[in-house]
Amino acid sequence: MKEQKTAYEQYRKEVYRIAWRVQYRAKVVKRRECSLGVYEPAITNFATSSDDKIVVQQLINDLPSNTGRTIIFKLFMQDKTEGEVARELNMTQQGVSKWKRKMLQEMSRMMSS
Repeated sequence: MKEQKTAYEQYRKEVYRIAWRVQYRAKVVKRRECSLGVYEPAITNFATSSDDKIVVQQLINDLPSNTGRTIIFKLFMQDKTEGEVARELNMTQQGVSKWKRKMLQEMSRMMSS
């Protein structure tokens, strides 16, 4: 019989997944862009900082669109694919992808301001 996970453990695991994806995306973007040596993005370890976990959850909650919030939550917190989310929300996979891109840009903008 498996032990039930506490809400804290489940939340920690989900935030760790989001943080890993954010870090991976930052590395990909950094590799793709030409660095002038002036600005190097700070890469932090979200897995060890509870403050960063709270910030990620607040950013998701502060997104302006209910649809965008739902899509981001399902993709990153519930670890669903774009296709699964599209079927659940009666959308196309391309529509989900566009919403995801918009919401990630919005989260990035909110973090930088």
